[in-house]
Amino acid sequence: MNILIVGVGGQGTLLASRVLGAWAVNQNKDCKLSEVHGMSQRGGSVVTHVRIGSDVASPVITEGQADYVIAFETLEAFRWMHYLSQNGTIILNEGQILPMPVIMGAADYPENIPQKIRDSGKNLVVLDAGALAEKAGNIKAVNIVMIGAFAKKCAISYDEMEDAMSSSTPARFLDVNKRALKYGYEPLDAD
Repeated sequence: MNILIVGVGGQGTLLASRVLGAWAVNQNKDCKLSEVHGMSQRGGSVVTHVRIGSDVASPVITEGQADYVIAFETLEAFRWMHYLSQNGTIILNEGQILPMPVIMGAADYPENIPQKIRDSGKNLVVLDAGALAEKAGNIKAVNIVMIGAFAKKCAISYDEMEDAMSSSTPARFLDVNKRALKYGYEPLDAD
């Protein structure tokens, strides 16, 4: 399974990849992670490659080979969707974090990104992870909400993912993260 996690600096893409890695190890699978930081401290793009299987040789996913793109920010989904395989799925947080050129008025934030993704023929699941994270008690738990949505989409048991998340996050955030994981897992019941 090839999973590309995309977002901007400070959204927790690295923690999300570690949770997936812990889940893989708990399932006796091989897992390789590769993190790419692009001005992450300034809100720039951050991409994490997660590869899970019986014998994973390389940690890097090539274009067109991702089974899933988990996008913590809308523009990042659009920017990285070319990594998705033909039958892959983008799991998209509909939240937007404006890049500096947009803030400064030098560029416009693209409109209707989810529709553009659908029009390109990509499979798409959209949720408001920010609202769900806030409901869980911490807006910064968007990453864990998204992991919950991913687990549900992949038919991974909630308990298995909760165990992986619990072993990967600091104890002081455990209660909030458990709620965030559950809120991410539940909205996809109707799909």
